[in-house]
Amino acid sequence: MAEYKGIHGAKVQDYTTDPGNPIKGQVWYNETANTIKVESETTAGSWATGNSMNTARGLLGGAGTQTAALAFGGGGPTAVTESYDGTSWTEVNDLNSARRSLGGGGTQTSAIAFGGASPPFGSPGLTGSTETWNGTNWTEVNDLNQIRRDLAGIAADNTAALAVGGSSDPGVYALTESWNGTNWTEVGDLNTARYDMGSSGTTTAGLVFGGRPQTANTESWNGSAWTEVNDLGTARYGLAGAGTNTAALAFGGVTSPPTVYKALTEEWDGTSWTETTDLSTARGSLAGAGTSTSALAFGGFVPSASAATEAWTGAGAPVIRTITTD
Repeated sequence: MAEYKGIHGAKVQDYTTDPGNPIKGQVWYNETANTIKVESETTAGSWATGNSMNTARGLLGGAGTQTAALAFGGGGPTAVTESYDGTSWTEVNDLNSARRSLGGGGTQTSAIAFGGASPPFGSPGLTGSTETWNGTNWTEVNDLNQIRRDLAGIAADNTAALAVGGSSDPGVYALTESWNGTNWTEVGDLNTARYDMGSSGTTTAGLVFGGRPQTANTESWNGSAWTEVNDLGTARYGLAGAGTNTAALAFGGVTSPPTVYKALTEEWDGTSWTETTDLSTARGSLAGAGTSTSALAFGGFVPSASAATEAWTGAGAPVIRTITTD
């Protein structure tokens, strides 16, 4: 029988932690975990449960990546902000204005939050307030031109963002506003007015999908105008997104009536949506961060407030597996 060394040219090595960049097929012994592990590939994308947020909440904002994320606002409402390092959530400095149903985006060290609602949650409680995050503190800056809640946010950082759609009582908006680091400017409207939708991408190549009134509609942004493209497989609202406008992930959400919380995940390849592996926890009004192959889902309602965190590994992406010998 051939030995591992004869096949791979090396013995199984000992490590105190997993190696930082293992190659496909590499086997090693983790001394700390007292386990043998191997670098393999998945045949389909999958969600893995991670450590929960400190504060359970839905209708929150999110920014960043799978291993460096930011969660802010949401809940009752709250101003709480939490930072994620790929393992655990840590409370950091609060928003200046507590609110829920807000938009936002960016990175863990350069984020933006805008719009939303605070009590009373009708029109008197709506806000156009905008705050930017520098990795330590939130700073109040110039407001949106149109106050609204349940709007979608697309942002590269705190100097470039889009505020898309949204609602007031009783209005539903197709409005898009662009942020240049100083001011908001009205730009091209959505083709379909809506709120409570998912989003992904950048300020020059964005994507929005789903929303209320309940729809599967998807639109792509080229920096100046929205174009209707192929619909989601399942119409829903209160969903989250991650990725770009050519490679996106849509997950969670709600359908009604009756109200059903969804674990559904769909992948966008730039042309069409394909259903893939569900979230472990069905929920709506959650937040997302990351890419279509390395995403993070956190918070939401199930229907009670959730602190759950799940990490997505896309199809074919390398994963470390523990070898059982029992």
